[in-house]
Amino acid sequence: MTDAQHVEQHPVLAMPRLNERAPEFKANTTHGVKQLSDYEGRWLVLFSHPADFTPVCTTEFTAFARAFDAFQQRDCDLLGLSIDSIHSHLAWVQNIKEKFGQTIPFPIIEDISMKVSNAYGMVHPGVSDTSAVRATFIIDPKGNLRAMLYYPKTNGRSIDEILRLVDSLQTSSEHGVATPEGWKPGDKVIVPPPSTVEEAEKRLSDGYECTDWYFCEKSL
Repeated sequence: MTDAQHVEQHPVLAMPRLNERAPEFKANTTHGVKQLSDYEGRWLVLFSHPADFTPVCTTEFTAFARAFDAFQQRDCDLLGLSIDSIHSHLAWVQNIKEKFGQTIPFPIIEDISMKVSNAYGMVHPGVSDTSAVRATFIIDPKGNLRAMLYYPKTNGRSIDEILRLVDSLQTSSEHGVATPEGWKPGDKVIVPPPSTVEEAEKRLSDGYECTDWYFCEKSL
């Protein structure tokens, strides 16, 4: 197989990039027409799932629904997506309510045209040409993409981890700090490394908890 044939069979995905403007969209949803600009001034978790009426996706949707108030307390909205019709979405939402006792309070994008999925790199040809993988995008109040998570179809996401990541991103944005592995609100944060000798010497006397000149923590 030539290189050209390989590229034709596996085209390069159009992937959004971190810290750049998230791809604009305008789409029909179970809550009416939604577009990215509707969420200006708030955080947004946009997440895709492979298909309606699938077991793993159902566990994710019920978990997102249970955590809906927690996201709202963080000024963060939820927006789902799959390459299914509005009618399929509505039937699935009703099924979840009837069979699992859980109301889905957030909108779900109808993306039969795959415009949103392709703009966000949600469809991976090596997996499927017609359904999205489990992709999650966290978008800040200015419309910039701050984080991306991809999971295979066989494995569900951790909603607790997505909440933790929203907390972490909001803390970094507000305080200009980094967060260590597994950080949760109340834990110490990491101060950005110094860029000059003077800064390195100064921080040692600034009250930070420094293991070494490049590794300093503080409590917020």
